[in-house]
Amino acid sequence: MSDFDYDLFVIGGGSGGVRAARVAAGEAGAKVALAEEDRYGGTCVIRGCVPKKLMVFASEYAGVTAEAGAYGWDMQQGSFDWPAFRGKLNDELDRLEQVYRNLLAGSGVETFDARARIIGPHEISLSTGGTKTAKHILVATGGHPVRPDLVNAHLGIVSDDIFHLDELPKSILIVGGGYIACEFAGIMNGLGVEVTQYYRGAQILRGFDEEARGLVAESMREKGIDVHVGTNILEMGPADVDHTLTQGPTESDAAMGGTARELAETASQRKAEGAGAGPVWVKATNGSEKVFDLVLFATGRDPNTHDIGLNEVGVKTGRRGEIVVDEFSQTAVPSIYAIGDVTNRVNLTPVAIREGMAFVETVFKGNPTAVDHELIPSAIFTQPEMGTVGLSEEDAREREPVEIYCTSFRPMQTAFAGQPDRVLMKLIVSVETRRVLGCHIVAPNAGELIQMAGIAVKMGATKEDFDRTVAVHPTMSEEIVTMRNPVRTA
Repeated sequence: MSDFDYDLFVIGGGSGGVRAARVAAGEAGAKVALAEEDRYGGTCVIRGCVPKKLMVFASEYAGVTAEAGAYGWDMQQGSFDWPAFRGKLNDELDRLEQVYRNLLAGSGVETFDARARIIGPHEISLSTGGTKTAKHILVATGGHPVRPDLVNAHLGIVSDDIFHLDELPKSILIVGGGYIACEFAGIMNGLGVEVTQYYRGAQILRGFDEEARGLVAESMREKGIDVHVGTNILEMGPADVDHTLTQGPTESDAAMGGTARELAETASQRKAEGAGAGPVWVKATNGSEKVFDLVLFATGRDPNTHDIGLNEVGVKTGRRGEIVVDEFSQTAVPSIYAIGDVTNRVNLTPVAIREGMAFVETVFKGNPTAVDHELIPSAIFTQPEMGTVGLSEEDAREREPVEIYCTSFRPMQTAFAGQPDRVLMKLIVSVETRRVLGCHIVAPNAGELIQMAGIAVKMGATKEDFDRTVAVHPTMSEEIVTMRNPVRTA
């Protein structure tokens, strides 16, 4: 008879936590419970990749009429019905959440719709009352978007809020240059919103291949997005008042400051505080002043570790609150593990799922399995998309001599329609081993393409392996296997 209520208690109902709970219960026969204080499905399903990708699909229809006309179709441009789309989107998210709940129930996992707090190495208290004990605790609480430390920052929204807008704004300022900022810039532009984007760095999409992100930036500007790099907000405030730079935070900002800022606020709280409640006046560091219907902060995400008892029981956290774990996802407290965005390792849903599977192998199947974070393919759903796996040119040439194979061209479909869109195919190749160290694609459906290329790169394919592969013609992707001569060495 176990001394604990459960073999495993999972805190967090996102993709990683749910997968770990299901597999531990269903395959390993463990007695498992899971607590989730918000909606089941986590960031990806409820407020991230799923609703965002559906918005990408919706926004891409804006260009169909013009392109179809070039192919002989007589089509008329209609208008976008945001309330109708949002209603269907919410129905889909409700359906997916129920799928997650059903999967847990079907695996025999006991669930609690409550906030859980760790009060001992094997003990959890629930906001709904009572405590539970478990031999192992798995923290999978994810992360949340953060606002900058700026006076009147509460007037802007964050990415969680954008799916709940009552109506689309006529104009929006998006602050940030990462993939979330750039994806929503494309989405809102496609839905007919006038989009301005500020990024304080020299080029958007920092950390990605420089040539690839340069093409994305160029394409965004061609589509009408007003991108300003080297630019940030200096001051902001309600559009209908006199604006003088306030010394220190406002009362509203102070209420959100410090540790409270680390919490993921609910949509109702944000609405009550005036987020997105009216036009916002913005003065930029470049001296310009403008009024926007909406300001969206896409300036980073932090782990959800505030006030869940980690430090009190000895779990170590990092500078941004991330849980420090070893290669087996184990914390400084042997009975407590953590996976997913809360560890701030590689913040991707499929990675969190893999980490959850590795955790079960290690703890419940007697097969110690370190998480493999090498050569993970990923996609950015900008317009056009970017798919990437392995090293960028900049990172690769710092490690060893490399050859760069790259081509950029107008693809057949859009070239025929007289559109300026360009795509890019790029391979980074080791001079010594001939292995393909990195592959970068900027093109429509680049996410679909990079999945296939990712298999080859993960397997250690050489440039000659790519060369031996017969091209599929006529396609954009055939260029990946037909680039014979390097454009440069580094």
